[in-house]
Amino acid sequence: MHVRIGVIYSPKELDVDLGEDAVSDDVVAQVTASLAGEEGMLWLTDRKGRRVGVVASKVAWVEVGEDSEGRRVGFSAP
Repeated sequence: MHVRIGVIYSPKELDVDLGEDAVSDDVVAQVTASLAGEEGMLWLTDRKGRRVGVVASKVAWVEVGEDSEGRRVGFSAP
C-alpha cells in the first residue's frame, strides 16, 4: 500500500510505503479520523516500522493507492 501526502507550503510530497497487510479502507478511515481535528497529527507506520507524523492542519491532500505493479525505474517510469 502506497500513501502520498501533500503538505502546505512544501513543493514536495511525502511518500510512505505501508506494509502489505494494510487495507485501503482502514487507511482512509485512519486519515479521516486524524484530520477531523485541526490540532491532531496524522501518524502512519511504514513497512520498515518507522513512524511518520504530519500536523493535521498542514495536510493539503492525501492519495492512497495499491502498489500492485511495483516501482518502475528509468525512462518508462511515469
